[in-house]
Amino acid sequence: MARSVRVLVTGGAGFIGSHLVERLVARGYEVVVLDNLSSGSLENLRSVLGDVEFVRGDVRSREDVEKALRGVDAVFHFAANPEVRVGDPREHFEHNVFATFNVLEAMRRLGVSDIVFASSSTVYGDAEKLPTPEDYGPLKPISVYGASKLACEALISSYTHTFGFKGVALRYANVVGPRATRGVVKDFVRKLRENPRVLEILGDGTQRKSYVWIEDAVEATLLAWERTGEGFEAYNVGSEDAITVREVADIVVSAMGLSNVEYRFTGGVMGGRGWVGDVKNMHLDIGKLKKLGWSPRYTSRDAVRLATLEAIKGG
Repeated sequence: MARSVRVLVTGGAGFIGSHLVERLVARGYEVVVLDNLSSGSLENLRSVLGDVEFVRGDVRSREDVEKALRGVDAVFHFAANPEVRVGDPREHFEHNVFATFNVLEAMRRLGVSDIVFASSSTVYGDAEKLPTPEDYGPLKPISVYGASKLACEALISSYTHTFGFKGVALRYANVVGPRATRGVVKDFVRKLRENPRVLEILGDGTQRKSYVWIEDAVEATLLAWERTGEGFEAYNVGSEDAITVREVADIVVSAMGLSNVEYRFTGGVMGGRGWVGDVKNMHLDIGKLKKLGWSPRYTSRDAVRLATLEAIKGG
């Protein structure tokens, strides 16, 4: 009987990572999870904790990574600093760029050659072409977070060409769903619980973005890995549409059964953005993944509404 495929998921106790772990277990893979639980939680893995090997450790530690990597066939690298807004640039470098280098080097030493990386739509910066295809360029991130994700992609690409790795990068739109701990939907639900009459909205309300439901994102991730051959490939993961922040607010207010809510826009920075480094318009061209056989089941509106219902019930 052939040995089952063994995979490592870094950041597997986090939002996207935990959903990916559940799907991998359901498909019969042996799964190792490496997580330092700084932003993830073992509660996220409650349904599969007895079916996975959990290693509490840090992707910045050579010893921790090598311990988790032994006997592994492929790595899903989802550990990262998840905060997009302005913070300490060193945090993005250490948790994203250095950690990815550390994972790649450990893979090279131990003979593991498959890596699937959680990248981001922020690598495009303020793209002039919408929807934005993967071959758009030049890529000019406007946040340190986006720059760190692009640097990670560049490292992975170099290892595929230099050391014969197979690398897949998923450039996610705004992923929403159960276990999410941040994002505009969670923020709006929290604010409206505190004050159901007034909602503060960062920016000018015209920011337009794409949202993707977590199950769609996970299916895209697995299909991209399974159907990509050699070398490095990047794939956009999003929905067919994009909606404004004001429309998100309307969906949340409706789902919470509220009416006559006053919207107070902060006005934003740099042309109405929510914060410095916020991409004002993001809509990804998902044609490349659709050619592989994937398509999202939910629109941005559907995803936001489902995420709101989850946030309301505390999911």
